[in-house]
Amino acid sequence: MVLFKYLLLLGGAGMIATAIAMLSRDLYLGSKHQQLAATPGGAPVPPAPASQWRAAMALALLAWGPIILAMGIVVIPSGMAGVRVSKSSGTLPGTLYPGAHFLTPLAEDVVLFDTRDQLFTTGAVEDGKAASTKSASSDLLRVQSKEGLSLGLAITIRYRLDPKHLDYIQANLPQPVEKEIVPPVVASAWRELVPNYTVRDVFATHREEIRQKASSAITQKLAADGIVVKEVMLRDIQLPPEYAKGLENLLLKEQQNDQMGVQTEIQQKQVRISELEAEATKAQQVKQAEGEAQVRVLQAKGEADAMQYTLPLKQKQIEQSKLEAEARKEATVQNAEANAQATVKNAEAMAQAKVLDSKAEMERRKMLSEAEADRIRVTAVADAERMRAEGVILKQNPLLINKIIAEKLSDKLQIMMVPSDGKFFFANDVLKSMNMANRGSEVEQSEEK
Repeated sequence: MVLFKYLLLLGGAGMIATAIAMLSRDLYLGSKHQQLAATPGGAPVPPAPASQWRAAMALALLAWGPIILAMGIVVIPSGMAGVRVSKSSGTLPGTLYPGAHFLTPLAEDVVLFDTRDQLFTTGAVEDGKAASTKSASSDLLRVQSKEGLSLGLAITIRYRLDPKHLDYIQANLPQPVEKEIVPPVVASAWRELVPNYTVRDVFATHREEIRQKASSAITQKLAADGIVVKEVMLRDIQLPPEYAKGLENLLLKEQQNDQMGVQTEIQQKQVRISELEAEATKAQQVKQAEGEAQVRVLQAKGEADAMQYTLPLKQKQIEQSKLEAEARKEATVQNAEANAQATVKNAEAMAQAKVLDSKAEMERRKMLSEAEADRIRVTAVADAERMRAEGVILKQNPLLINKIIAEKLSDKLQIMMVPSDGKFFFANDVLKSMNMANRGSEVEQSEEK
């Protein structure tokens, strides 16, 4: 049907455009014919063209037919609903839902209503922006409590128009409904309800109860006018400054009182826990003492029972100890006798060994003295031969005396000076002293032997 409407509009517009084009053509040809006729001495003027204004007017009149038919087709958008209003009989019953509908052209109109959820809000919304002027007020709803104090309520009403009652709304209620009906009804319900409660009840103890009663009253009042209330929200309550300060102090004191109560309960529980712990400790000690007494009794019984078997065993052990002592005594006597005999034999053996050792030592010393005498004789003979050979060599080379003496005394002297005209007196004296020293050592060795 929407396509048919647009086709009708397009056809009517095309017919009007054609009529205008025909009239324009007639005017153009007529003006051109007049120009040719006004030209002197020109070619013969052709006859004037036939006018088509009658056909153009008829076409233009016919064009209004499809246009009027197209005006009778109305399209209701989504989220909206409409009511037909007749120019002769007023609002017609029934609701036009989203889609295309056919009306009586030029005799009926359509009034559209928004059937989606709408909000009526008092006070600033939660995001901090001002409320919309279409369905809300930026001012708080002022009501009085039972004490006569002024309270500011921030409320939000979510509602929508009932599509089934749009004809009643259009015919009987002032328009627009969201400004003329909803705000007064909402304010009246709250102002009738809140004066029955104190500020403390409204703010704390009966807040939800008051909201539910207000929601019920608003729903009933608006339902009679075809308005469906879905939710009533009490967002915030603004208290008088003096009362808010006093309430804050009172709540603080109540909080402190509650805290003291909690602390008192905790302390009472701690005392009770201490008592229970003391009782448990006492019972445990009693049980432990009883258990120890029973253990001691059992130990005494066990020891008494064990003594019956222990005494014979001890007697046997004593007898065994006596026998072992006598055996050790006899073994000791026998060992002493054996040790005495062994000691005597050892003494005799040691005496014989000492005699043999003394004889062997005498033989050894004798052999050593003989060997030493032989060595001395051999050494003397060798020294005499060596000295004779050295004397011969020294006679042949007298200067070797100085060299020999320097070698002998090199560990005691660093520098030696000998006169060249001493006729070797120094070497002779040194040799004599050396011979005397050697003889003295030989005599000492012989005396020792």
